[in-house]
Amino acid sequence: MKMKFSFLCNVRAGTAGVSCALGMFGVLGAAAPAAQAASAVPVKVAISGCWIRALPDNLPAGGYFIVTNAGDAPVDLVNVKSSAYGMVMMHRTVTSGNTTKMVMLDRASVRPDGELTFRPGGYHLMLENPLKSLANNALVPLTFTFNDGETVTTQCRVRYAGAK
Repeated sequence: MKMKFSFLCNVRAGTAGVSCALGMFGVLGAAAPAAQAASAVPVKVAISGCWIRALPDNLPAGGYFIVTNAGDAPVDLVNVKSSAYGMVMMHRTVTSGNTTKMVMLDRASVRPDGELTFRPGGYHLMLENPLKSLANNALVPLTFTFNDGETVTTQCRVRYAGAK
């Protein structure tokens, strides 16, 4: 196969074609092990079911999703960013007696081979200062950063409170 390809390059493109073909073989040969190595690395953390409860008049929105850790060690969600909001914070709703309050978090831990659900009344995101008007059912990208440096970006569906 290599001789046939070289022959075709010589006939069609001369020496420059041979150099190009050899350069292509070098690039493809170098890229193949890297691609194999990348595909061999298992995905440890995943985000699913992401949605945002938007409120009128630029009021803070809530973000909800499930973090799945398929690894064999705990992982901490340490940051969430969005190009659609000026500020994203992690909170947890905590009830003590007759008092319920939101506590700001700097991390949220997910046990090995486990899940952590961000839902109304529990762990959630506060998305503040929308940078543009977001329509019901719009998709908003969120980027999740974990303590091991892994990042996951996903699209979250906007749902206005009371909208169908």
